[in-house]
Amino acid sequence: MSNVNLKLGLKSNWKQFSLLVLINAFVGGMVGLERTILPEIAETEFGIAAKSAIFSFIVVFGITKALSNYFAGRFAQQYGRKNMLILGWLFGLPVPLILMYAGSWNWIIFANVLLGINQGLAWSANVIMKIDLAGKKDRGLAMGLNEFAGYLAVGILAFLTGWMASEFGLRPYPFILGIGLAVAGLVFSIFLVKDTEPWVALESEGTDRKKSNGNLFWKTSWKDRNLFAVTQAGLSTNLKDGMAWGAFPLFLTATGLNLAQVGIVTAIYPAFWGIFQVVTGKLSDYTGRKQILVAGMLTQAVSLLVFPVLNEFYQFVIVAGTLGIGTAMVYPTFLAAVADLVHPQDRAESIGAFRLWRDGGYAIGAILTGIIADLFSLSLAITATGFITLFSGLYIAFRMSALNTPVAGTNN
Repeated sequence: MSNVNLKLGLKSNWKQFSLLVLINAFVGGMVGLERTILPEIAETEFGIAAKSAIFSFIVVFGITKALSNYFAGRFAQQYGRKNMLILGWLFGLPVPLILMYAGSWNWIIFANVLLGINQGLAWSANVIMKIDLAGKKDRGLAMGLNEFAGYLAVGILAFLTGWMASEFGLRPYPFILGIGLAVAGLVFSIFLVKDTEPWVALESEGTDRKKSNGNLFWKTSWKDRNLFAVTQAGLSTNLKDGMAWGAFPLFLTATGLNLAQVGIVTAIYPAFWGIFQVVTGKLSDYTGRKQILVAGMLTQAVSLLVFPVLNEFYQFVIVAGTLGIGTAMVYPTFLAAVADLVHPQDRAESIGAFRLWRDGGYAIGAILTGIIADLFSLSLAITATGFITLFSGLYIAFRMSALNTPVAGTNN
């Protein structure tokens, strides 16, 4: 494809961008299948009592997604973004069927290995392709729309599966939705998606960033102070989410909420996370990345510290919404900030490295929460996560340089 007829920006590429937004909603929906009911399945169907054992599916998911993120970024430049997206959906196809008919908890664990690979490959490829199309001016908005679609779908599917489980039982009916998501995602990816490497070449012609000659994984993980600030905050944010995924349904059930109410609360958090990212992503294009990151991390921290002292359904709904807004402030901004800090040709691997550490937080959060909950209580596990999130936000405030705000009207 010739670069002559290509332009950067959402307006010029709206058809392909919109398709990728829809596909990312399918990707997010695959996670939403489990969000409300899997901890309940562990307790009621398989008789698992230890919280650390229940959270094992999140640990496995987090590790496999984190590793898949890195390899998706590492190989996207070499083998193509589109091929990574298709491969991710091939791994996702069996997941709903396994969850529907698993006869032991080990099969649930195996399904989450496949789900982690699906999320790592498909979501990473989708993120990278959207950034490729958007150009610098629309980068925050592009990531806001991407994460909006993905996490709104998480919330919708979390609500639907919770409702279906309360009406028809925990299995198999709630997971039927996943079959349609996986098939649609694969078909659209094969026949409708275009690879975005030509847009990368176009942007590379006009960038003032220098291509790195060093180890991009090391640079993103530790060496570059700004990239490290973003990376540690990403890890802390998903550490929080790994905790919430496993602990919130059990904590809410213990306070006396029924399964439908638990489904609403656990859906509100990712739904607000998804909806508000369109606003926060674009806002970071104008205010700069650091300000939004600090505010978002502190909002999450306060929400988590308040959550364990609540006892009414409406209170949980409000605080879950606030937690979602805080997460919405940081999530698209993380990705836009990483893209700001590296050369376009380094983008895929740098984002892959960032997403490895960020999604490694799922596993760390689940392990930490399981240990604290078994030794002490779920309430203390939530509080401890709140303090970790607080310290992470303060680190950005005092150690990260303010990134230059992109100039409106500039797409390179």
